[in-house]
Amino acid sequence: MAKMNVAIIGSGNIGTDLMIKVMRYGKALEMSAMVGVDPASDGLARAERLGVFTTHEGLKGLQKSDIYKKIGLVFDATSAKAHAEHAAELKKDGKLVLDLTPAAIGPYVIPPVNLDKVVGESNLNMVTCGGQATIPMVAAVSQVASVAYAEIVASIASLSAGPGTRANIDEFTETTARAIESVGGARRGKAIIVLNPAEPPLVMRDTIYCLAETNDTAAIRASILDMVTRVQGYVPGYRLKQEVQFEPVESFPGSTAKHLTKVSIFLEVEGAGHYLPTYAGNLDIMTSAALATAERLAAQAQMEKVA
Repeated sequence: MAKMNVAIIGSGNIGTDLMIKVMRYGKALEMSAMVGVDPASDGLARAERLGVFTTHEGLKGLQKSDIYKKIGLVFDATSAKAHAEHAAELKKDGKLVLDLTPAAIGPYVIPPVNLDKVVGESNLNMVTCGGQATIPMVAAVSQVASVAYAEIVASIASLSAGPGTRANIDEFTETTARAIESVGGARRGKAIIVLNPAEPPLVMRDTIYCLAETNDTAAIRASILDMVTRVQGYVPGYRLKQEVQFEPVESFPGSTAKHLTKVSIFLEVEGAGHYLPTYAGNLDIMTSAALATAERLAAQAQMEKVA
């Protein structure tokens, strides 16, 4: 099967880690171009050493290159503000786009939850690292019960948060909260991110609280464990930190359910160590989810081409 040529815009932590994953594990993808704006960036230097086309002139530099016409899919790992400009240009040029910023121009995608529903869209948004880690858990609960409210807290090592992540904190919380509702299935969602300055750095930790309108804790637990296994299929370092906890709740504003249960889920996400050390699980889950999504899109495009 012919591979789809892909480009990555953004030569920072996320873009560089994604490049390594595409080159090591891409089955239907061919790493063809790395795009940045800083000629001294480590990501561009690594790409050049690996024989990948590079440009430090941003998207315009890629567009005027000979390789651009071969590119079928573009990963955008820059910032929400920059993606707003890139999206319009890439749409005009007929490129598939996977947005790893919180811009959320296209529909959200969480691979084990809704990937099949959004295949065919030209611009897909990968939400955030916190969203990729926690929304599968909210969805697992909502698959067996109505979720009146869900709140997530994503704690990541400060050293794993590059300039793009730090510049998008507000967009992170807003985008993640919306996706908790629209993809996770909660009626109301809230997201919090914590940059942990601990030394040595701690791996990504995520806490998810769901208010489920049921007292069937066995069904909730089984659904959560099944979803953990599905996420581990592309993020091996994804795991429950401890047993799922349940607590009966008497009432909650806006809910008239007879039974209410507070579900507390505690996760740990250890990275694969491809670019940053293993504490950067936030990096790993984002790029792994993007790779899994891109593989599905490339396979779909190939099927349509054959048909």
